[in-house]
Amino acid sequence: MREDVSFLDFHTHQLNSGENSESIYNARFSEFDTLPETQRISLGIHPWYIEENELEEQLQGIERAIQTRRITTLGECGLDRLTKAPLSLQESIFERQLMLAQQHQIPVTIHCVRAFPELIQLVKRLKITTPLIVHGFNNKPEIVQQLQKYDFYFSLGKALLQDDSNAVKRLKMISLDRLFLETDDQEISISSIFAAASKHLNIPVSTLKDQIWRNFHRMAPIP
Repeated sequence: MREDVSFLDFHTHQLNSGENSESIYNARFSEFDTLPETQRISLGIHPWYIEENELEEQLQGIERAIQTRRITTLGECGLDRLTKAPLSLQESIFERQLMLAQQHQIPVTIHCVRAFPELIQLVKRLKITTPLIVHGFNNKPEIVQQLQKYDFYFSLGKALLQDDSNAVKRLKMISLDRLFLETDDQEISISSIFAAASKHLNIPVSTLKDQIWRNFHRMAPIP
């Protein structure tokens, strides 16, 4: 494997990493039009920030971004039992985003907290076939098994730096061709996440880089 292959930070809220990496930046609607055309971007309605009076405009903005090939993944979006918006409203908004992604075959970066049964049921009911990635994964073995049954991908982050975390304990359960790594909203380096995953998987960082880029190019139709 080539040592100079860049790291892929699958999901980040930091625009500039300052290291040999490429990233998918989670953009805010207000800044989307000002971002460099070379930057990979995700755009979606997060369950924490649902504003019903802005919903239609935001959905239209997502669709325009897809049509102009300006986003790599739709998201982050999803379901969260710990936020203020009623779960029924979250499901309605998430469903509309999933259907947009399905229509255009765009991958979806998913935020899911204590709502995995609802997530799986929604995906089954809607017959979603576009790639779905649960980001920040740090959960139970049963959840890994259920999600892999339905061909989800997993993106793991800061929890890999904690040896006793669920992310570390579940890492070897996740098929390597379904794995991504991320920094999310943390001010940490993506290289440190790769180093931790490399240690726990007992494979070289260069091998991990190569595998994750293969996963990305298989999953994402947009360069």
